[in-house]
Amino acid sequence: MAETPTPATSANPVFQIQRVYLKEASLEQPNSPAILLEQEQPTVDIQLGVNAAPVGEGVFEVMVTATVQTKIKDKTVFLVEATQAGIFELRNLPQEQMGPILGIACPQIVYPYLRGNVADMIQRGGFPPVHLSEINFQAMYEQQNAAQAAQAESTPAAVQ
Repeated sequence: MAETPTPATSANPVFQIQRVYLKEASLEQPNSPAILLEQEQPTVDIQLGVNAAPVGEGVFEVMVTATVQTKIKDKTVFLVEATQAGIFELRNLPQEQMGPILGIACPQIVYPYLRGNVADMIQRGGFPPVHLSEINFQAMYEQQNAAQAAQAESTPAAVQ
């Protein structure tokens, strides 16, 4: 006998990974081959970003982007930009949980794939791999929210 869904069973929370994929990746070596002969140690600058956007009802794309730039003096040795994304189904979750799930839990799932792809791309470019360190996405999320709240407080209200 088939059970008819009751409001309690049909509103069960859903959190599912639909897919994790490399959305975009590039490696540039604008000063090769001359820069490869330099003996000086390059400086490494790593920038990370997280973005989430709805792609359908209850379905979200979460992207983690890394930019890794190494320089010797003012010349770029290499520049890697990569965006790893995931599609997540989120349904029947309290609204106050959506931000932390999209800003903390989903990036934590996607980030290890990004780390591997960035290290692999750099190594395939002929360089020792740069391993992105572990990230505390909760602290990053809280810092972004604090910055947004401070900016909202300092921005005058729009005149109607």
